[in-house]
Amino acid sequence: MTTIVANDRHYRVPDRPTVVLTVDGGDPDYLDDALRRGIVPRLAGMLAEGGEYRRGASEMPSLTNPNNLSIVTGVAPALHGVPGNYCRLPDGTLQLFDDPAFLRAPSIHAVLAEHGVPTLMVTTKEKLRRLLGHGGVPSVSVERVADLPEYGIDDLAALVGLAPPGIYDWDASHYAMRIGLAVHRARPEIRLFYVSLTDRVQHAAAPGDELSDRFLTEFDTLLGEYLDAGFVVGITADHGMNAKHGADGEPTVHYLTDVLEEAGVAVDEVVLPITDPYVRHHGALGSFAWIYLPEPERDRARAVLAGLPGIEEVWDRADAATVHEHPADRIGDLAVSSSAHVALGTRARDHDLSGLHGALRSHGGRHEQPIPLITSRPVAGPLARRFRSGVLRSRDLHDLVLNHL
Repeated sequence: MTTIVANDRHYRVPDRPTVVLTVDGGDPDYLDDALRRGIVPRLAGMLAEGGEYRRGASEMPSLTNPNNLSIVTGVAPALHGVPGNYCRLPDGTLQLFDDPAFLRAPSIHAVLAEHGVPTLMVTTKEKLRRLLGHGGVPSVSVERVADLPEYGIDDLAALVGLAPPGIYDWDASHYAMRIGLAVHRARPEIRLFYVSLTDRVQHAAAPGDELSDRFLTEFDTLLGEYLDAGFVVGITADHGMNAKHGADGEPTVHYLTDVLEEAGVAVDEVVLPITDPYVRHHGALGSFAWIYLPEPERDRARAVLAGLPGIEEVWDRADAATVHEHPADRIGDLAVSSSAHVALGTRARDHDLSGLHGALRSHGGRHEQPIPLITSRPVAGPLARRFRSGVLRSRDLHDLVLNHL
């Protein structure tokens, strides 16, 4: 067997260890700044020796769960079924998307595993592990480091040689990278690794800040270890990151339920798909929202939203399903996105921002869609022109790495 078919796309089975690294919140501005200042020498050397770096786009909303699922399935949320971290189901139930029962497409890794190809999913956040491990893929998270019985590893922390950090520690992402390296050394027969990081640092630090530099320096060191171990490497991000505050550090937020109710619009519910268990990152404030409301109220809601500075897009359900490639049964009556430095909330009283890492930095909108697409080798074949033209998405990275290097 030399190829498999996953979600109507063909993929070559890797004949050497291959890793896709997803830098959570890895806006291209971080890498561009780091390369310009020379603090990531292994990345710079990889690019100088034939690797390639272009920009691509993430899925909308630019959030963790829908984008990680698109990266590992190679398809849009309309097909894999996960349009956010959180949504309202048709019966009105509010649901965190952390259960594999909501998936509508298998991962590339699951199809490989089904054909006997050894794979491994490593995540930093536990909320992703069950989703990415669905379909018989061995998986582990930094948040709950355990064993890997599929590969005969009964003490993963001992294998890594370090105790795991906390999920809010600055180096939690690096531990995920170390897990991949440690398992590779113990079980070199594994062909495809997926390592998903966390955006704790990016929520707290802008490009060029001391914490960001520390994060990228360590990332670069570990990238060098993957390269030295003979890995073929692909790097992308699930979304970018922007400041959502003014010069005084105060959040710039439109609380949509408050705004619409004050204008006399009858709102059923505002759902923020950025919502997840990691409230210290963003306080459930991002640049995308779904609004549920009766049909006669929708034109009035549009008029009110049009008067808010920083509101950039308002789509009804049918158009949003097409424009954003979403499953229509898991999105709101209106889909709203805002500008780079404006966040969206429900009611002001619903958001506790006292635990944030610093001034609000978040994501979810169009301005966090640009992401890096990086390969450790030159891109060839039919995708090369599209790659170099900057029109690919993060969901195309496995195709690039497995089929076009």
